[in-house]
Amino acid sequence: MGILNVTPDSFSDGGLSAAPETARETARRLVREGADILDVGGESTRPGHTRISDDEEWDRIAPVLDGLADELGVLVSVDTYKAEVARRALKTGVAIINDIWGFAFDPNMPAVVADSAAAAVLMHNREAIDPAIDIMADMITFFERALEKADKAGIPLNRLVLDPGIGFGKTFEQNLAACARLSELRVLGLPLLLGTSRKSMIGKVIETQPTERLPGTIASNVIGIMAGVEIIRVHDVAEHVQAARVAEAIRRAR
Repeated sequence: MGILNVTPDSFSDGGLSAAPETARETARRLVREGADILDVGGESTRPGHTRISDDEEWDRIAPVLDGLADELGVLVSVDTYKAEVARRALKTGVAIINDIWGFAFDPNMPAVVADSAAAAVLMHNREAIDPAIDIMADMITFFERALEKADKAGIPLNRLVLDPGIGFGKTFEQNLAACARLSELRVLGLPLLLGTSRKSMIGKVIETQPTERLPGTIASNVIGIMAGVEIIRVHDVAEHVQAARVAEAIRRAR
């Protein structure tokens, strides 16, 4: 999953693809490099971000989404936790809604997804960090609630993917634990997505700026692949295609 941020303020690449044609050219490059999915985001959700309105978010992504899936022949995902933005996006042929609040923010989101043929990524998140909790137990409880909402809305399980939410509502130690204990989420029986690309967890292991974190990102994603993660969400697609193919070949040779 290649990251396409159509934002002025994302933590790593804010402003680089804010203009619609620049964003579309970035999308073409990501697909040339091997992206199977493009994840388009119109609002930065970095720590301390400022929430924007539905209309502002939609105005950023609409020119990019227009005809994008047909042009590039890949799945397009929209990174939003707002049901109205998701509803508009799904009308453009978007195949996946990537909800960083796992159906916990907008009560209308499950119905919007259910009324489409789209898949949904349900990400674990917390309003506040709590160093005292077992993060994996908290994650499983969170996902069980999300799956109950999906079931009530009529969303089949085969349209759902779980994301442990690295960097969201967790301490540094909890982020590391989540990466190390990914296999524990298998009890829920759903595919997993891992998003560690350029995140502060890596910068805390070795002091680096976001754009200097490719080696650490690859390391964390290879660990995820060896644990059976099905989707990795990254800025640097070409490098990860090679790393993922080697890791997968080794994993299958066990």
